[in-house]
Amino acid sequence: MRDGDEKSIDLADFDVDSVRNFSIIAHIDHGKSTLADRLLEITGVISKEKKNAQVLDKLPVERQRGITVKAQTASMFYEKDGKKYLINLIDTPGHVDFSYEVSRSLAACQGTVLLVDAAQGIQAQTVANFYLAFSQGLKVIPVLNKVDLPGAEPERVEKQMHTAFEFEQNRFLRISAKSGSNVEQVLEKVVDEIPHPIGNRDLPLRSLLFDSWYDTYAGVICLISIVDGSIKKGDKIMSAHTGVKYEVSQVGIMSPGMKKTQALYAGQVGYFVCNMKSISEAYIGDTFHLVKQPVSPFEGFKQPKPMVFAGLFPSDSNDFEKLQDAINQLTLNDSSVTVNKETSNALGQGWRLGFLGTLHMDVFRQRLEEEYDVSVIISHPTVPYKVTLTNGTEQLVKSPADFPDKVKLGYNIEKISEPYYYRGSLNSHTYIDESRVIISARLPSSEIVTDFYDKLKSHSSGFASLDYEDSGYETADLVKMEVLLNNEPVDALAAVMHRSRVETNGRDIAKRLKDLIKR
Repeated sequence: MRDGDEKSIDLADFDVDSVRNFSIIAHIDHGKSTLADRLLEITGVISKEKKNAQVLDKLPVERQRGITVKAQTASMFYEKDGKKYLINLIDTPGHVDFSYEVSRSLAACQGTVLLVDAAQGIQAQTVANFYLAFSQGLKVIPVLNKVDLPGAEPERVEKQMHTAFEFEQNRFLRISAKSGSNVEQVLEKVVDEIPHPIGNRDLPLRSLLFDSWYDTYAGVICLISIVDGSIKKGDKIMSAHTGVKYEVSQVGIMSPGMKKTQALYAGQVGYFVCNMKSISEAYIGDTFHLVKQPVSPFEGFKQPKPMVFAGLFPSDSNDFEKLQDAINQLTLNDSSVTVNKETSNALGQGWRLGFLGTLHMDVFRQRLEEEYDVSVIISHPTVPYKVTLTNGTEQLVKSPADFPDKVKLGYNIEKISEPYYYRGSLNSHTYIDESRVIISARLPSSEIVTDFYDKLKSHSSGFASLDYEDSGYETADLVKMEVLLNNEPVDALAAVMHRSRVETNGRDIAKRLKDLIKR
């Protein structure tokens, strides 16, 4: 693309035995992006300059918040014992809201580095990501980071990891990603312990699409793992999912920017560009093959399901079209956000958006305001409730405005259910050392998307961490709380909640309105 006439890299000499595909999984702030920087420096992909910090975190919001939102890849060339290796690092997010990014990135790997802060120890996403990697049969390399900090307790953390994950005591690697101490040993362990991919370049092309993004100049960029065969410029390929045919205009690797190659071969990870115009054509988990050589498709990924819904409105009604364009641009690269138009009597025209979680929602809002200079109003987040009628039909309620009117429906409502989250077994707790315990419980998701996380952090002085997953629906005594001003309901202040919370929440809103509205 903008790299123009640069010479293409020849990867023909890197057969599957010379390729390693791995990821780094960690809890937030345990040093994953810093370790990635050091690995890229050691292999000469980037120079040791301050401006190259967090080079895989390309979004401004990622650098500001210290989180990874979009999975990225970086290819490195490394020599060990006289043999050259092509090492592909597939970066992964650490926050639970973006766990779908982790699962699809791990599908392109044969192993992973489990990075744990030697001072903080095991956290919720450490446990969740370990079992995600373990369930996919990946080789896991345990690494303790920040061992040079005054509060580091590597022996204690190693015991935690032995108790929680049954790692052998002699398997741990102690490093400091910030200073670079022992970091090259990570590369050596990746080469020695992570198995090479299994594939045959002489077979027909069989490639897995595990990520994509939109580029203004080239259209959709598809990130792929080549399992069998090879792909090069000029190849005519087909999607096994949609049956649509494309002609490849460019292939390459990310190192860390886009670097063109003559071809990509079995076992390698890279990108291709074709005449794909919409991100909706890039179905994550899809199989691409040559037009006249069909292959058996891969089992598709589970598509991310929005679990938090909120109304989004422009602060200034004159910015409606500007905000609409901004939402369209952001959703080009984030197919997990659902968008439906919504009208509020109080706030005017807007949208009802679905997100993976509250952090996902907040990141989306921040990107709208900072990257597109649009000020927005977001309504109180809600979760999808399920209403079952006596005739057996079910309705999914994503907004208080859609909540059924019992007066109109009479007694046709059989039950109302709310989604629950859980992690692991029901109501279990496991002590991993004298000061740390893993608690598993089922909770209404409406509690988690409001103030549960803040209360958890407050009561634990910031030490507790949280991970969750969908646990289905359960019947509950849910009602729609309406707020009236001058005897007129204000739809923007309506909310669905458990009956026991109505009076407390209603009084709280009334008190705040009293302080805000001039008499």
